[in-house]
Amino acid sequence: MSPLGNLLGVRMNLLVGPDPVALPASPNMLEAFQELEVVHSDRGPSGFRLVFRIGRAGPLDVLENLLVADPRLDLDARVIVTVLFDILPRVILDGIVTERHVRPGGGAGDGTLTLMGRDLSWQMDKEERRVGHPAMDETAIAALIALRYPQYGLLPMTIPPRVVDPPIPLDRTPQQSCSDWAYLKLMARRHGYEVHVDPGPAPGANTLYFGPPVMPGLPQKAITVNAGAMSDANDLDVVHSGEDLATAEGAVLDRLTGQVVPVMAPMPTRMPLGAVPEAARRFGRTRTLRPETSGLNAMQAQARVMALVDDSAAQPVRVTGTLDTVRYNAPLRARALVDLRGAGLSFNGTYKVAEVRHRIAPGSYTQDFTLTRSERLPVAPLVRAV
Repeated sequence: MSPLGNLLGVRMNLLVGPDPVALPASPNMLEAFQELEVVHSDRGPSGFRLVFRIGRAGPLDVLENLLVADPRLDLDARVIVTVLFDILPRVILDGIVTERHVRPGGGAGDGTLTLMGRDLSWQMDKEERRVGHPAMDETAIAALIALRYPQYGLLPMTIPPRVVDPPIPLDRTPQQSCSDWAYLKLMARRHGYEVHVDPGPAPGANTLYFGPPVMPGLPQKAITVNAGAMSDANDLDVVHSGEDLATAEGAVLDRLTGQVVPVMAPMPTRMPLGAVPEAARRFGRTRTLRPETSGLNAMQAQARVMALVDDSAAQPVRVTGTLDTVRYNAPLRARALVDLRGAGLSFNGTYKVAEVRHRIAPGSYTQDFTLTRSERLPVAPLVRAV
């Protein structure tokens, strides 16, 4: 790829093989490589689409194309993709093939083999368990689940919730009656949390994140628009909406004390990324939710209403665009923070990267992105470039 933003350009490294093994791709795989699309999202499952050119090109292809018959490209294969910027490698994919599409085509090299799959959450969603977790809160359970998958180098990054209700064995024991992934999602919803598997930092290693929607850490290098030759993104579109904003209130018959306790969340409690919260600007003009609280104690009910209000304020400001990856000189990490500059005072500043769609083909690498936050105006009037 043309080295516009660095000295050596951008290179891709492909590892593939029968799960859990992933070995360097063979020369014929690399020669047949046509396209790769990788999607990381905070709202839906992350996945990929990997396309190879196929077609009868010699006597060995009379009965079957070699790539179609290759066991390394079969269902349940593990695929790891690393991109290198100069000499710095970044893992953008570690997933499992769940579906194959074979298009024979009409001539030599005219067909395609398309591998589609999901990230490693797919493996965590395959087996239902009936197990108790005595004296363990949600963060401890999430860490325990991560340790069940050492073959994927899965390390836990768990953050305690704002409202902690540690289970006392004489009172209750958390019971899991679903897959590990489904149970992680269930626990995350109770606190307005997110759970996802991030590939890296090294090939073959992964991180299980269980924590608030905004991951801790410094923002990534700023995305620059409307700055002439300094721009590294285009097709920017800003959507400003308040239709999802809500408050929540209600009451719960505390199962521990037998008393009726009011619970409410008039404002979102997630970490602000801008100066003026949209929920504050529209206070009194948003929807009011009254969630079901039966069977809960007061702490659990309060955590539920806070989670509902936080989720409603996830994206009053939503920015979409396309990143010139070579100029930006880095892969944009989904679910992390990034600064935006050049979009005007109201919409400059720090955002959460809600989704990134990597598109890689010989000679090109772009990233479609979606940024979200709950506020207008940046915290500081000047946005840093790096």
